[in-house]
Amino acid sequence: MSNVLSLAPLFRQSVGFDRFNDLFEAALRNGEATSYPPYNIEKHGDDQYRIVVAAAGFRESDLELQVERDVLTVSGGKRDKGDENVTYLHQGIAQRAFKLSFRLADHIEVKGASLQNGLLSIELQRIVPEEDRPKRIPISTTIERPALEND
Repeated sequence: MSNVLSLAPLFRQSVGFDRFNDLFEAALRNGEATSYPPYNIEKHGDDQYRIVVAAAGFRESDLELQVERDVLTVSGGKRDKGDENVTYLHQGIAQRAFKLSFRLADHIEVKGASLQNGLLSIELQRIVPEEDRPKRIPISTTIERPALEND
């Protein structure tokens, strides 16, 4: 018995959204994926987004951001041991290497990133070109047909 949820019935009345069905199914299959480090995805207005990654113990030089083919990749390298004379009685702050990937929707651009108080904030903005914005089509009450050449 398959435990994969099919969203195909929801997409029968829509055109061009079949990619979302594939993304949902991929997310369900990747349930075993790691959740380290924890992160939030926030929406600040219609076209403003922010990804906040808990990067406790990492410095700016330990982190790398890269965008390639609409995929934002955030990776953090394992830091060198600072003091060899330290023995941890309890080490709850994990500083292991990680790699997070986020698929960006069309027209989403990374505007900047900052590291403050152990939180990596990545600012995103949707910038839709003029030719892709919705256009209002006027409806006239009279029908003007082009003249036919063979009349």
